[in-house]
Amino acid sequence: MLKINVKNETSRLRAVVLGTAVSNGPTPKLEEAYDPKSLLHIKAGTYPLEKDMVTEMEAVAKVFEKYDVKVYRPELIQDCNQIFARDIAFVIDDVFVKANILPDRENELEAIQYVIDQIDPKKVIRPPEEVHIEGGDVMLWNDYIFIGTYRGEDYSDYIVARTNKAGVDFITEQFPNKTVKSFDLNKSQTNPHDNALHLDCCFQPIGTNKAILHKEGFRDETEFEWLLDFFGKDNCFIISKEEMFNMNSNIFSISEDVIISEKNFTRLNGWLRNNGFTVEEVPYAEIAKQEGLLRCSTMPLLRD
Repeated sequence: MLKINVKNETSRLRAVVLGTAVSNGPTPKLEEAYDPKSLLHIKAGTYPLEKDMVTEMEAVAKVFEKYDVKVYRPELIQDCNQIFARDIAFVIDDVFVKANILPDRENELEAIQYVIDQIDPKKVIRPPEEVHIEGGDVMLWNDYIFIGTYRGEDYSDYIVARTNKAGVDFITEQFPNKTVKSFDLNKSQTNPHDNALHLDCCFQPIGTNKAILHKEGFRDETEFEWLLDFFGKDNCFIISKEEMFNMNSNIFSISEDVIISEKNFTRLNGWLRNNGFTVEEVPYAEIAKQEGLLRCSTMPLLRD
C-alpha cells in the first residue's frame, strides 16, 4: 500500500508525481490551445520544444533526488502533453481525488493508474460529472482548503474557467472538518496578463506563515484583502502583472524552508533568501510558456 497524506503546501515532501515532457506531441494548432499564453507562443512561433522541456523537468527530478523524495512519473502516452500532473488529481489529507478535467485529457489520468492502484481504494474518490475541479485551484493550508473558482454567469463560455461552484460544494461536503474558502478569479481567453488559470497562478502559501499574492488575479478585491490579512501584509510578497504572467507564484515547496523556483525570478528569489528560505533554482522558462510552472507539474502524495 502506498501511504498518502497532504495537509498543507509546505510540510516536508516524501513522495510526489512529477509530470513528463517526453513525447509531448507537435506544436498545437491555434484552435487547440487550452489557454491564452500557449496561444500567444503558438502565434509568435516561440512555442516550447520538447527537448528543452525535458531538460527543464529533469532538473527538477534532480532536486527531488537531492532531497530524497520518492518520484513517480506518468506512463508514456505518445504525442500527449503530460507535463501538468497537478491538473489531473490531488490529495487532501489521506484521500486521493481524481479531477474532472477537460475530456480530451482523460488519458493523462490513466497514465498514473499504476500509482492509484497502490492506494487504498476506499480512499480514492471521483466527483460526479457536473463537478469541475482541478488541482491547481485547490490549496491546502492545515484547517483550511482554499479553492479558486469562477462565479461569472458565463462560466461555460470559458475554457480557462476550470473549477465551478459545484466543485467548491463537493470539497466542502467531502471534508466537513475543514474550512473551505473559495476565491473568484479573473479569466481571459485572449490575454494571458489578465488570466488567472488556477488559484496557484495568483497565490501560494510558503513557509509556515507567508504567501505570494497577485492582487489583479482576484475578481473581488475583498477576497485578496482577506488573504493579505490572514497572512499579514509583512509576510506577503506581492507580484506584479509581469511576474504573474511569468508564473512567479507557481513555485514549489519541498519543505517549510526549501523552495524550488525558476532561476529568472530574481526579485522573488532574493526576497525568499532574505526571509531564510533555501532556494533551489531550476530553468523552467520554456514550460512556463504553457501557463504552468513548478506547482502545476507536481502532485504531492505524501508530506510529513
